[in-house]
Amino acid sequence: MTAAEETFQRLVAQLDYPMFIATVSAAGERAGCLIGFATQCSIHPARFLAGISDKNRTFRVARDAGSMAIHLVPESAAELAELFGGETGDELDKFERCDWRPGPDEVPLLDDCPNRFVGRILERIDFGDHVGMVLEPFFAEVDEQSGQLGFHRAKRIEPGHEA
Repeated sequence: MTAAEETFQRLVAQLDYPMFIATVSAAGERAGCLIGFATQCSIHPARFLAGISDKNRTFRVARDAGSMAIHLVPESAAELAELFGGETGDELDKFERCDWRPGPDEVPLLDDCPNRFVGRILERIDFGDHVGMVLEPFFAEVDEQSGQLGFHRAKRIEPGHEA
């Protein structure tokens, strides 16, 4: 790693990005993971960019998915963040361990994350070790205004896969 890369890593480690849980469904399979690389990327038309690690099961299911749900993780759902960030869908069904319901396009909607949206996956862009999913929101729910789980709290979660 170069000196500039090391300095960059120290710099971005100070940022406290909001954390999200992304869920998908395709070919009868469900998957989901905790993500920190995500942002609104257009106002009109509405677009959202979700970065999914190319090493996890969610990425493999998302390759065939038409839609993806993005859940804002409230501070009160730290246990759910641990499940989706610290366990791998290669070894267990995360959805057997939480409350959820099928949403549009059969995308799983997590009960403990009532602030969420579902978007059509318009593009998949290779960013290196993550793939950016460009989403066009077509369904959204807002149930409460609450604090959101941030990166500095979530970085204590031992990942189910390397990043």
